[in-house]
Amino acid sequence: MANQLIITTSTDPFARGLDYLYGVRSLAIDSEMIDAVYDLEHRIPLCTWIGKHIDAVNRELEGYLQVCHDCFHSWEQPEIQIFAAPIAQSFGIDGLCNLQTNPITILIDVGRVVPADWLLLVVHEYAHGHVGFPGHHEQFARSLAHICLGLGIAPPPRESGMESQLRFYPDCRPTQNPLAFWRGELAKLGGVPTYD
Repeated sequence: MANQLIITTSTDPFARGLDYLYGVRSLAIDSEMIDAVYDLEHRIPLCTWIGKHIDAVNRELEGYLQVCHDCFHSWEQPEIQIFAAPIAQSFGIDGLCNLQTNPITILIDVGRVVPADWLLLVVHEYAHGHVGFPGHHEQFARSLAHICLGLGIAPPPRESGMESQLRFYPDCRPTQNPLAFWRGELAKLGGVPTYD
């Protein structure tokens, strides 16, 4: 069942997209992480694209969330919801896991990594949710390794200085322009998937 975050009576794609972004802001650790609502230069194309396509993007992320759940017994699966959102560049992150919401919220900036690596980003954030407290520590490493092995992904290396390596594991390939996806330019650039 798809998570519904757009609460609006409008059928206008721009209004739906703007309402969605305001909804996501309420789930972020800091509302300023979702600053696209203030981006007057890009707000119209960005919100319009989101209003038309965000449900399909979120369904794809929910599929990745489910394969992470499937790595654990049902009683070990935390309650987690997942949404795509353009995260402010100033925070320098591709995704986040907000442990303070109920259910736990994962926000993924799908514009910041190539689509083929979206699952890897979900795996990382899911491991945070599974552990239930922040940080890249031994418990996080165990959860991450368990998910990776369950999904056929190479587990993180077990060595000293592990915390700094775990911050970026599994390694996701960045995009050149994170907002290109959110403005619907990915298809024009030869990227996949398209949501038209």
